[in-house]
Amino acid sequence: MKDWKKFLYIVAAFLACFYLPVENLRFSNAIFEALALVKWYAREHVLLCLVPAFFIAGAISVFVSQASVMRYFGAKANKFLSYGVASISGTILAVCSCTVLPLFSGIYKRGAGLGPAIAFLYSGPAINVLAIILSARILGWQIGFARAIGAIIFSVVIGLLMHLIFLKEERARHANGDFNVGEINETRSLGKTFLYFASMVVFLVFANWGKPLEGDHGIWSVIYQYKWWVAGFSLVALTVMLFKWFKKYELKQWIGATWEFALQILPLLLGGVLISGFLLGRVGHEGIIPSSWVEMLVGGNSFRANFFSSIVAAFMYFATLTEVPILQGLIGSGMGKGPALALLLAGPALSLPSMLVLRSIIGTKKTIVYVSLVIIMSTIMGMFFGFIVK
Repeated sequence: MKDWKKFLYIVAAFLACFYLPVENLRFSNAIFEALALVKWYAREHVLLCLVPAFFIAGAISVFVSQASVMRYFGAKANKFLSYGVASISGTILAVCSCTVLPLFSGIYKRGAGLGPAIAFLYSGPAINVLAIILSARILGWQIGFARAIGAIIFSVVIGLLMHLIFLKEERARHANGDFNVGEINETRSLGKTFLYFASMVVFLVFANWGKPLEGDHGIWSVIYQYKWWVAGFSLVALTVMLFKWFKKYELKQWIGATWEFALQILPLLLGGVLISGFLLGRVGHEGIIPSSWVEMLVGGNSFRANFFSSIVAAFMYFATLTEVPILQGLIGSGMGKGPALALLLAGPALSLPSMLVLRSIIGTKKTIVYVSLVIIMSTIMGMFFGFIVK
């Protein structure tokens, strides 16, 4: 039976190669877009986004006790505190849907409840202060305001729904899992641990601080001018802390945990980016799916327009802040305000690459439910927004 399966795989691969439509211009262009997108992703997001995120996730898994995670994000933690902190975490972390995954994996594997962890997963890329301000300035204050409120509400509601839907599994996970809820015994003071993590977060945020609009001389422009000074200072401070406060075996554990996260997540992300580029292309470029189809299907405020916008946004990869210029072009082509908000609520928080990685962390069923909840709620919110804002 196994030989027959191998034979069928070989035949399928042969037929795929035999009928490969390389002479088709759209197909060959989609291949180019896939490679171009993964090249851009490797240059712009791996070294300054993913690598710092991997180190932070590794630090969480090694230096943050399970008791600490359980106290603030565990199943028995104060719900107001855990969901409140998780739902506004994106105001601190200016990360995309892929960069937040190592951080999510870190706290989830340390014993965080599914609900608060999912709230953190959604809010990380969705509630980016700079992105919300940019949305308000370019797309209108109504969309910016609705995006901010909607993202905070979504993170809490989706987290609570995931908690309730998988309540039995969560109880079994915490009953059978090796999650220590005893006393917190830290080898360093709370202040030192805070400074250690803060230095990595500051580097992650400022090293990836986006360039402001032309003619903008406000606070964002000033921060952009000095971002490398801040990032460099945080990196120097981190180096000093590592030499003074940490032992060699601790650093080896940290590097080992970071390496495990990278091995688990990076291949899936790069593969997902390739597929996303092939299907939808880059900003301003087309993949195998014509952009005219998208523009034609998201006009007005019908259920179809909002639902289609949510689905396309969920599978397309958006780097931080790129959703704003994309929407600007789509609105200029006739996209309704409701579908525009639906895209803003579903797009930054999801992508095909992030779905592939998320499946490896929490399983297929939970991933499907999470993605479905984001799409459904984005559709409903888009329709409601489009109804009240003409």
